Amino acid sequence: MSILPNTNRRDFMKLAASAGGGLLLGFNWLGAGTANAAVVDEAAVAAGSLEFNSFLSIAPDGTITIFSPNPEVGQGIKTAFPLIVAEELDVDWTRVKVVQAPLDTKKFERQVAGGSGSIPHSWDRLRTAGATARLMLVEAAANRWKVPASELTTDKGVVTHKGSGRKLSYGDLAQDASRLTAPKDVKLKDAKDYKLIGQSIKNVDNKPILTGEPLFGLDFYREGMLFAMVQRPEAFGLKIKSVDAAAAKAMPGIVDVVQFKNNVAVVGKSTWQVKKAREALKVEYEKDGDLESSSDHNRIFSELMDSPNATVRRKDGDVEAAFKKAAKVVKSEYQCPFLPHSPLEPMNFFAHVRPDGAELVGPTQTPERARNEAAKFLGMPPEKVTVEMTRMGGGFGRRLAADYVMDAVEVSSLVKAPVKVIWTREDDMTGGNYRPAVRYRFEAALDAQGNMIGYKLRGVGINAGNPTREDNFPAAAVDNLLIDSFDHKSPITTGPWRAPITNFLAFAEQSFLDEVAQAAGKDPVQFRIDLLEKAKKSPAGEVKYDIDRMIAVTKLAAEKADWGKKKGVSQGFSLYFSHRSYVAQIGEVVMQKGKPVVKKIYAAADCGVVINQSGARQQIMGGIVDGMGHAMYGNMTFKNGAPEQENFNTYKLIRLNEIPEIEVFFVDNGIAPTGLGEPALPPTGAAVANALFKATNKRLRNQPFVEEDAYKSIL
Repeated sequence: MSILPNTNRRDFMKLAASAGGGLLLGFNWLGAGTANAAVVDEAAVAAGSLEFNSFLSIAPDGTITIFSPNPEVGQGIKTAFPLIVAEELDVDWTRVKVVQAPLDTKKFERQVAGGSGSIPHSWDRLRTAGATARLMLVEAAANRWKVPASELTTDKGVVTHKGSGRKLSYGDLAQDASRLTAPKDVKLKDAKDYKLIGQSIKNVDNKPILTGEPLFGLDFYREGMLFAMVQRPEAFGLKIKSVDAAAAKAMPGIVDVVQFKNNVAVVGKSTWQVKKAREALKVEYEKDGDLESSSDHNRIFSELMDSPNATVRRKDGDVEAAFKKAAKVVKSEYQCPFLPHSPLEPMNFFAHVRPDGAELVGPTQTPERARNEAAKFLGMPPEKVTVEMTRMGGGFGRRLAADYVMDAVEVSSLVKAPVKVIWTREDDMTGGNYRPAVRYRFEAALDAQGNMIGYKLRGVGINAGNPTREDNFPAAAVDNLLIDSFDHKSPITTGPWRAPITNFLAFAEQSFLDEVAQAAGKDPVQFRIDLLEKAKKSPAGEVKYDIDRMIAVTKLAAEKADWGKKKGVSQGFSLYFSHRSYVAQIGEVVMQKGKPVVKKIYAAADCGVVINQSGARQQIMGGIVDGMGHAMYGNMTFKNGAPEQENFNTYKLIRLNEIPEIEVFFVDNGIAPTGLGEPALPPTGAAVANALFKATNKRLRNQPFVEEDAYKSIL
């Protein structure tokens, strides 16, 4: 597998046309149904006048090229998309190439990396594109040999006539196929016939990454461009009062110092020069809002937990009556801090603003948002702004925002030159868009038999919007249920963080359900299964999750981990549904020298059809490591509006020697693929915390665990 460099649409069409005599199939990515396909003539390709949205080309040498529109953020889209096409096409995987498409809202739909939605959105479209091309190649061979198409088979880019043994490669047939009318309806493969899907396929970017080829935003360079770094207020709730840039402007290599919004940018000829000059700036700030500290947030949480004015998110049955007649009530609070995203590659972007338009290049999860915000600021039509996407060195939701893109746009417009803005690690960690801080209060009412007859959840967030997921389990499994929330508005900026809201809610909810199971004297796994069976037989209100899929992953995880059968091993269970997928996890803790050690985590996942076993396992393992690491160690605190952690010397990420063994299993149910980049993270914290409780009888209710008194007492 080889990868072509970033290529714009016209270059791609010229590239495909240069193959000479090949088949170029355009397929429509728009709409919810199957793709619309049509054969494209080479003259139209060379002229760049096609009205199709994406292309599958077959060159005379048999090479397959696909124009892939979605951003690559490490989730493996550049591998998975062509893999799906290659499966239906019956092509030799080593003959496939993929080209990263630029933003084109007229040609593509949902050019976004977020919400674990790329594969679910494009599954049928990609399959149809491959199947259409294959059918046309078979028809071309049938016409040449004058035999029925039903007598022909395909494999690894070759059409074979069973009766005579004759064979022709796709490259040999491409020109003939290009003269045919593309069929509107094609039959897609049955799962039992898959040859590539479900196998382990190496990531197509492995070699470029390992050999250091330019792929990422930080790699991008344009001759003559300038570099810039931005000085932001040192605390949330401050604004610039005055700027003395004389010393900075006098330093070597500095071209200009410009002020925009509440920022100051130093522009020069190299990264090091602008970094040193930025340190020479003298900026005075003044108050422009509340300068909140973490202690203020704790006070706000406490006040709103008891306020009568919450927003009701869901209410089923008579909750107050259920709690009044309860034989036992269980009540607990759980809290999580702000978290930075901490991608390996800090924020960066290139912009060249000209009078007639603007060019943007860099790592973004939402290229359309970047384009639209730039166009609005520049006062020009969006079609005058182009966006090319580089591979991202991590995003986790941070690159859904466009603030760092706008840094480059605004600075370029001020200095009237192409500019690449680069953030340092400190800029990246203190620059906002954190995971919101949240506190939850849970209450459960049990009858004399230990059945949960009432359930309350209140979520209070700091810039979290709705900090609950009111329709997720155990909603519909409890007859009397109340879920409500508050959201405190703060100057501290927040945004989506991998598996938004559920990244902590799952920990809190699944830990609390273990508390309830313990109070009821029931096995934690069976307790959840009983609730799910209750929701299936007599749901309380609308069920918005798939009960059978939740039960299946629960049973699979319990089976693979030998739940409750191991001696000297403490096990903790967790189960969650998010981004259309279901993941159950079991953490295992053993005591070593009197201290608990997380030794292993089992994960059972139902994400529908697994496209690439290798990529899928890596996504689950990565989510588990991320979930465990941040539950154990992640903490961003504030004092008078200023972040107290600025780099990895004070903000700890999980280390290699702290990662347990991880074993992954998939439910094979044959349904269309659902999300996978995010669903494995939410259950992890509770799987670990519940196992630690089993081993030590110490309940962890706040993250990070290492700062919990209960955790400190067991070390």
